Amino acid sequence: MTGTLINVAAVLAGSGIGLALGARLPERLRSITQSAVGLTVVVIGIGLALRTENAVLMLASLLVGGLIGEWLGIEAAVTRLGARAQERFGGSSESNLVRGFLAASLLYCVGPMTILGSFQDGLSGDFSLLATKSALDGVSSVVLAASLGFGVLLSAATVLIYQGSLTIAAEALRPLLSDAMVREMSAVGGLIIISLGLSLLELRQLRTANFLPALAVAPLAAALLERV
Repeated sequence: MTGTLINVAAVLAGSGIGLALGARLPERLRSITQSAVGLTVVVIGIGLALRTENAVLMLASLLVGGLIGEWLGIEAAVTRLGARAQERFGGSSESNLVRGFLAASLLYCVGPMTILGSFQDGLSGDFSLLATKSALDGVSSVVLAASLGFGVLLSAATVLIYQGSLTIAAEALRPLLSDAMVREMSAVGGLIIISLGLSLLELRQLRTANFLPALAVAPLAAALLERV
C-alpha cells in the first residue's frame, strides 16, 4: 500500500496548490487551462487505445460495458455523489465539482501504470512505478484543481480505494491475468479517457462513467479469445 499512499498524498498536495492558485486565476486563464488539460487527456487516451491488437474486441467491450453502466446508472450515481459533496463542502458549481471528481478519478485510475504499479507493489513491495505515477498525478492535480475545483481533491479517495484494492488483490489476481488481458483493458481505458477529454473540451458531453464496466468486460473477452 506504500505506493498508493504516496499517490494519495501527491494528489492532495497538488490539488491544494491548484485550489489556491485557481482562486487567483482570471476566468479566461481557467478556460485555457481546462482546454490544455482536455487536449492532453485526449492524446493520452489515443495512445492507450492504439495499443489494442483487436479493435473489434475493444468496440464490443466498450459497447457491452456501456450498456451495463447505463443499466446500473453509474453516471447518475456519480452525479448524486457530487451533489451531496457540493451541499457539504460548497465552493464550485455542482457541474464543475462532478466534472472535476470524475475527470481526476478516471485520469488517475485508468491506465497501465495504475494496474502494473499496483501489482508490483502488492506482489513484491516495489512501489517505484507508483511513485513515478504519483509525480505525474501531482502535477496533473495542480492544473486540474485550478481549472475544475474541489472535485479534484475528492478524487484522492478514489485513488485510495481503487488503487489500494488492486494492490491488496494483486497476489491472487496476477496469475490469472495474461499480457493480452492487461493490454486490452488498458486500450478500453484509453477510449474512456478520450470520452473524458471530449467532455473537458466541451465538444460532447458523454455519460463517461457508464463506460467503466468495460474495464472488466475487456479482459474477460480477451481471455475468452485466448481459449478459442
